[in-house]
Amino acid sequence: MIGSYRKLWPQRASAENITTQEELEKYILIELNDELTHPRVRKSKQQKLELALERIEQSDLSESEKYGLAALYKRLAAEKE
Repeated sequence: MIGSYRKLWPQRASAENITTQEELEKYILIELNDELTHPRVRKSKQQKLELALERIEQSDLSESEKYGLAALYKRLAAEKE
């Protein structure tokens, strides 16, 4: 999944630093919680999940990579509700 995430976000320097599944999940949670955005303009977790799933679907990833990443995003979003 780390390689798939890097392909999805090629311009993110932080994606290149991910070496473990735990780090990958941490970065996805940061994204879903919109933690890098000013609090007044943050989107909800559901909005961020929808945007991520749309990006995954429109990407050039293989179908199995898309399925795996989408499932990971959905699992993490559901666990941290």
